[in-house]
Parts: sequence; structure tokens; C-alpha cells
Amino acid sequence: MPKHPDSEAAPPDPFNPAATQLLDDTSWVLSGWKQADGTARAVPSAAEGAPITLVLSTDKGQRHASGFSGCNRYMGSYTLKDGKLGFGTLGGTRMACMTPGGQIEGAYLNALVHIDRTGVQMREPQQMQLVLDNGDTLTFDRRAK
Repeated sequence: MPKHPDSEAAPPDPFNPAATQLLDDTSWVLSGWKQADGTARAVPSAAEGAPITLVLSTDKGQRHASGFSGCNRYMGSYTLKDGKLGFGTLGGTRMACMTPGGQIEGAYLNALVHIDRTGVQMREPQQMQLVLDNGDTLTFDRRAK
């Protein structure tokens, strides 16, 4: 049986600026946070009932970001420029939580405004990496709609 030529191709560079254009109308779950020193920061998981999410939508002709930040819902605008995902001012609900999600929420929302590079891998497993200006890397897994 002949092989499809793409099956042996090298994987594309996830930090190719053109890859970020694939982010419109996608939904993501934070699956990992590697700090600049190489240690992992604990992130809430789906198994714990409340994963951190990020939804990027162009539903009404404008780029709109929303999601769950560990304790509260957030929303705002996003941009895709020069291969980098960026966010405008983000607003959200204001509940107080003493959960693991509540403890990471402030750092997560702060991270979204300090993105230095964006990596997108649309081959399985589909992932997005946000490399922050402090060297931390947030990894998101693609969520089915």
C-alpha cells in the first residue's frame, strides 16, 4: 500500500508566524505551566472539575477571547500579529475562591498580557504554547467544540 507523502514529512515549526492564523475559532484547556527555572507549576485539571480555559472566537466579525481563569469567567479582545497572540484589556467576574484555581487565577490573567512568543501545533496532539517574557511556558491542549 502506498504511503501518503505527508506521513513522513517533518513536523512543522510551531513557532512559524503563519501558524497563529490557525487560532481563530478554537478552544483550549491549560494543561501545563513550566516556569523559567524548569519547575512545573500546578494547574487545575478537568479531573478536578474546573480547568482553566481559553476560547478564541470570531463569531460576530471581531476577535473575542473568553474562558474560565480558575475561579472566574473572563472576556476581552485578542489579536494575532507578527505570529504572536496578544490580548486587550480583559474583564471578568469577581468571585473569591480558595480553590487551587483561585490561587493561580491572578498569575494566569497576568501571563496573558506578557506573551513573548506563540507556538501552535495543529497536528495531533493539537497544542498551543505561550512563552512569556519571563521565560515561563504555558501549554494548552485543543478542546473539541
